[in-house]
Amino acid sequence: MTTAPVQARKQPGKGSRREPLLWGMLGIGTLLALFEIIPRFGLINSRYVPPLSDVLAALGGQLTDAGFWTALGSTILGWLLGLAIASVLGVVGGVVVASIPLVNRMLSSTIEFLRPIPSVALVPIAALLFGTTMQATLLLVVFASFWQVLVQVMYGVRDIDRVALDTARTYRLGTFWTVRRVVWPSIMPYVVIGIRLAAAVALILEITGELVIGSPGIGKLIVIAQSSVATSTMYALVLVAALLGVLVNVGTRHIEHRVLFWHASVRSEGA
Repeated sequence: MTTAPVQARKQPGKGSRREPLLWGMLGIGTLLALFEIIPRFGLINSRYVPPLSDVLAALGGQLTDAGFWTALGSTILGWLLGLAIASVLGVVGGVVVASIPLVNRMLSSTIEFLRPIPSVALVPIAALLFGTTMQATLLLVVFASFWQVLVQVMYGVRDIDRVALDTARTYRLGTFWTVRRVVWPSIMPYVVIGIRLAAAVALILEITGELVIGSPGIGKLIVIAQSSVATSTMYALVLVAALLGVLVNVGTRHIEHRVLFWHASVRSEGA
């Protein structure tokens, strides 16, 4: 009896793994080249859209300005503080609401009523309460980010394997070890995803609050540059805000892969 030869699975080489990165770099390079060429050839009024070289020159000037670093620090601090507060409140609130049926029945309609409210609709209230201080923007950041974490944690608690909980009760593990060995590993993927979503939302609301309210940060510098017709500086600051968003996305993705290295979804991506 003959057996058909088994073909070894072709392992992806380094070239195939690098191909998406190369295509991505090519796309970004093309966009940057257009950003430089189109205003230079007069296809767009350079008064409104300056060439990339002018924007980079303005960015270089900002990097040597102490006020820029102070504003950048205010933006990062407000983002981190708002995200931390929203994460703690979201995790605790999600566990409580989803674990206690009475609380769930009492608050479910309230959550569904408050969650769709646009955070920018709270700008007048935040400005009235706190003026143009960091606390005004912090209110917007916490309100917007809180729901991302809360809803994910509630889904996670409701998705816990009831057989595992019954087994823990049968073996009398106790509350601490039940939470440590059963509850927390089950909801951790939801917690991490909620915080990753909240991180992006928090940065958006932080810069939006600075733009609209005038609290300290990169957003306020953008408004000042726009009102003083410093177009290149304005675009340079917008570029900084965009880079912050990229760093937040890449950083939270990296943290997710490090924390959830054991999860099936992360292992499948690695494979």
